[in-house]
Amino acid sequence: MDIRTYDSRSGEDPVFTLDRIAAFLHKHLDQFGDPVTHIRNAIGYAMSEDGRPGGFVNIAIEEDDIIGAVVVNRTGMEGYIPDNILVYIAVDRSKRGHGAGKKLMQAAMSAAEGAVALHVEPDNPARYLYEKLGFTNKYLEMRWYPEA
Repeated sequence: MDIRTYDSRSGEDPVFTLDRIAAFLHKHLDQFGDPVTHIRNAIGYAMSEDGRPGGFVNIAIEEDDIIGAVVVNRTGMEGYIPDNILVYIAVDRSKRGHGAGKKLMQAAMSAAEGAVALHVEPDNPARYLYEKLGFTNKYLEMRWYPEA
């Protein structure tokens, strides 16, 4: 398994395009996923499209197949909010339980400059991996959305 990192300095890979990565994540996020347009927006943010703060995308590859991907966005709020937020991570269903998720997380934690926050549903099995890697639950997140 090879892990590749993409950011605003590296640009897009002609084989593992940003749209291909977004489609992979959409397929393998299962019930924890979002519409592919939201995933693609997070990837665009990581790549500093439209002058956004940036971040990075890591993909795990076996032969010519993506078997895992993680998207990390910089928050631009160092000092009072974690420097980075892990927005998406998924591993191909057929490859789960063999360490790809752990390797992706470790690569993301190494590549991130500063603290990393993530959101995980209480019933998501990945929660146990995050806890083993040292993530803690400091807050209960609450959100408000204006009526459309």
